[in-house]
Amino acid sequence: MLHQPALNLAAVERQVKALGFTIAAADAPAKQELAGDHHPPAEEAPWWRTTKAKLTIGCAVALGLAYLLGKAVPQVEHWAFLAALSVGLVPVARRAVTAALAGTPFSIETLMSIAAIGAVFIGATEEAATVVLLFLVGEMLEGVAAGRARQSIRGLADLVPKQALVERDGGFEEVAAEALPIGAAIMVRPGDRIAADGTIVDGESAVDEAPVTGESVPKRKSVGDTVFAGTINVDAVLRVRVTATAADNTIARVVKLVEEAQESKAPTERFIDRFSRYYTPFVLLIGVAVAVLPPASMGEPWLEWVYKGLAVLLIGCPCALVISTPAAIAAGLSAGARRGLLMKGGAVLEQFRRVTAVALDKTGTLTLGKPVVTDIVAAGRSEKQVLAMAAALEAGSSHPLALAILNRAKADKAPIPPAFNAKALAGRGVAGSVGGETAILASPQAAHQIAPLPEEMKDRIAAFNDEGKTVSVLLVGTDVAGLIAMRDEPRPDAAAALRSLREDGIATVMLTGDDRRTASAIAGRLGIEARAELLPEDKQTIVRELKAGGAVVAKVGDGINDAPALAAADIGIAMGGGTDVALETADAAALHGRVADIPDMVHLSRTVMGNIWQNITIALGLKGVFLVTTILGMTGLWPAILADTGATVLVTANAMRLLGWRGRQY
Repeated sequence: MLHQPALNLAAVERQVKALGFTIAAADAPAKQELAGDHHPPAEEAPWWRTTKAKLTIGCAVALGLAYLLGKAVPQVEHWAFLAALSVGLVPVARRAVTAALAGTPFSIETLMSIAAIGAVFIGATEEAATVVLLFLVGEMLEGVAAGRARQSIRGLADLVPKQALVERDGGFEEVAAEALPIGAAIMVRPGDRIAADGTIVDGESAVDEAPVTGESVPKRKSVGDTVFAGTINVDAVLRVRVTATAADNTIARVVKLVEEAQESKAPTERFIDRFSRYYTPFVLLIGVAVAVLPPASMGEPWLEWVYKGLAVLLIGCPCALVISTPAAIAAGLSAGARRGLLMKGGAVLEQFRRVTAVALDKTGTLTLGKPVVTDIVAAGRSEKQVLAMAAALEAGSSHPLALAILNRAKADKAPIPPAFNAKALAGRGVAGSVGGETAILASPQAAHQIAPLPEEMKDRIAAFNDEGKTVSVLLVGTDVAGLIAMRDEPRPDAAAALRSLREDGIATVMLTGDDRRTASAIAGRLGIEARAELLPEDKQTIVRELKAGGAVVAKVGDGINDAPALAAADIGIAMGGGTDVALETADAAALHGRVADIPDMVHLSRTVMGNIWQNITIALGLKGVFLVTTILGMTGLWPAILADTGATVLVTANAMRLLGWRGRQY
C-alpha cells in the first residue's frame, strides 16, 4: 500500500537474492507513466496526403485563384468560379451517380449536386463553389479524426514492455516479451511494467492496474493472484507465471475489442441525409409535374409550362437548406467548444439528442480520480499530530495514498518534521523515526500483526471500509496513535448532473473496475446504479446489452480500460484530460472534466436541432409561397430567386444565435 520514496537498487538486489534469484541481464528499472514514451506505431500517410485532403486543398486553391482572377479581370469571373466549382463538384457528382446506381438515389451528394447546379443557373456560382468546399472540408476532418483514432489504438500495444526477465537455469535472462511462452516464469522489479498476463508465484506487492481496470489506488497482490500485462509493479519484486501469449494478453484484447467495435459501429446518419431522402424527390416530382401535366392534359403551351417547371426546380434548389443546416451545426459546435465540449462533427452533435442511457466510469469521471483524506481519528494525540507524523513518513513518495496525506497536511498547515531511517516494509507499509519516536504507517492487517488493535479501532476501520474508504493505521512504538481514512471523492457537480439526466428521461449506470464495496459507497451518494469489478470487455458487453435492449447509449470514461466500451457505444465521451486512447476513441470530449458537461451536451444537441427545424420552416415556407405565386403567374423567376436568397440570410442569422448558448446552471 505504501512504499519507499526512492527506489534503492541495493535493496532490490537483496530482495531478489532473498527469493533465490540471480540477475543475468537487466536494465535499470523504469517507472513509466501511462502517457510515457512509446515506440511509434506504424504510421498511416499524413492527413494532407489522403485523397480527401488533396481534393479539398485543390478545391480551396482553385476557389482562391478564381477570386483573385475575378478581381483582376471581372469579365471572366463567372467562368473562373465555374472552373473552381467543377474541381470539387465533379467528384461529388460522380459519387452521387454511384450511390444512385447502388440504390441510394437521394443521397447528400445528390442534394449537394442539385444545389450547386441550381446555383449556377441563377448566377450564384461563387456561392455554389463555397458550399462545395465547405462540404469537402467537413468530410476531410471526419477522415482525419478516424485516422488518428486508428493510430492511437495501435499505440496501446506499447504499454506492454518490449523485454522481460525470464527465469532460466537458476538465473534470469532478458528476452523479447512477445516471445514469452505460456508457463514461463518472469521477474518483475519495482517500477517495471508487467510484460504478460500471469499469476504471482512468489512475492507480494502493490500493482497499479489503472491501465486495465481504472482503479485509482494500486491493488495489493500476493501469491496466487492474477496480474495483467501493461500494469505497473509498485514496491516489491514479483515472480510471475505467464498465462497468456503476447497476442492474447489483456492489452491485445483491448486493442482487438476497440477495433472490432469501431468496424461494426454504423456511421451516424446526418440529418441532411435523412432530409434529402424526401425533399429531393419531392422537388423533382413537382417540377416534372408542373412542366408536363398542364400541356399534356389541358393543352397548355409547352414552352410556358416547361419554363415554369424549370422555375420550380430553381425555386426548390436547396441552397438555403444546404447552407443553413451546416451553419447551425457549426455555431453549435463552436458554442460547445467555448465551454470545453468538443464533438467530432455535426453527426455526433445531432445524435446526442437521441441518447436514452448514459454509462459512466467511476474513477476520474464521476470522481476526481485521486484519493483524498476524508477522516482522521486520533488516539492519545491530536489529529494534527497524527497527520504530521504520517506526512513525515510519506515525504517524497509519489504513491497516490501518500500524496493524499501530504496534500491534506499542506492544506491543514500541519508542520512536517523530518523522518530518519525511513524504509519501506514490503507489502505492509513504511517505517521511520519521527521526533525521536519509532513510527509505522501500515495497512490495518499489517498493523494488527505488529500490535493488536483495540476493538473500537477495529469497528471504526470496518465502518470506514463499508464506506469504500482505504484506511492506514499509524503506530508509535506498539501503540495505535491514529487512523487515516482516504477515498476518491465524487466531483462536486456529479450528483446534480446525474439528477439532471434523470429529469431529462435518461437512465444512468456506473461501470467501474473498482471493488463492489467502494463502488456501492460512491453510487449510494450519487443515486446511481453501480456495476463493479469489471474488466474492459465486461464494460463493452454491458454497453452492447443496453443497445440490444433498444437504448441509445452514451459511454463516458477517461482511461484505456474504457476504450472498448467508448467505441461500442452510440456515442463515446472522453472525460477531462483522459488518456490519448480515450480521447481518440471517443466521439466527444468534456475537456473541463465536469459531469454537468454530459447533460449540457444533450441540451446543446436538442437546442441545435430545434434551430435547424426553425431554419427549415423559414426556408420551406418562403419557397412554398413563391412556388405557388410563380405557378399562378403572380411573380416571375427573379423575385422568387431573390426571396430564396433572403431565406438564406434569415436562416443563417438564426443559426448564428446559437453562438450565445451558455448551457444550464447547476
